[in-house]
Amino acid sequence: MDDLIAELEAQEARLVFDRFDNDDAWALGCRLVDVARERDLAITIDVRRGGQQLFHAARPGTAPDNDRWIERKIRVVERLHASSYLVGRRLAAKGRTFDADYGVDPADYATHGGAFPIRVRNVGVVGVVTVSGLPQADDHALVVEVLERFLADVS
Repeated sequence: MDDLIAELEAQEARLVFDRFDNDDAWALGCRLVDVARERDLAITIDVRRGGQQLFHAARPGTAPDNDRWIERKIRVVERLHASSYLVGRRLAAKGRTFDADYGVDPADYATHGGAFPIRVRNVGVVGVVTVSGLPQADDHALVVEVLERFLADVS
C-alpha cells in the first residue's frame, strides 16, 4: 500500500500545468473521449475549472449514476486538493473512512479513483478532471495516462 501511495503522490507532483483555461479543458476532455472510443470504453468524462463544468461527455453504456459518481469524486478533490484515489488509499492504509474522518455523508463523497486535481504551477489546484465507469484503479489510470500525454504535447 505504501508503494501505491508514493506512486500516486509522485503522479500529482509531476502532472502540473503551466496554465489551464477553457480551451485546455475542452482539449483534455476530447482526448479522453478519443481514447475511450479507441478502446470502446463505457465511461463518463467531466472537466471543471473554478467549479465550472467545461466539458462533459457520456459514452454508450453509461448511465445517470455515472454522473452521480463524478459529483461525489469531485467533492473529494475540491475539499482536499488530492486525487480521489489517493485520498481513498491513504484512508484505507489507516483503516479509516472519509465520512467518519470528515463528518460527511457518504452519499455526497466518494474516495474512489477517477477524479484528479488540475494543478497549475505556482497557483495550485484550479480544477478537476474525472472519469467514471471502470473499476476505480482503471478510472484513475486512464486519467493519468491521458494527462501525461496531454502535458507532454503542450509543453
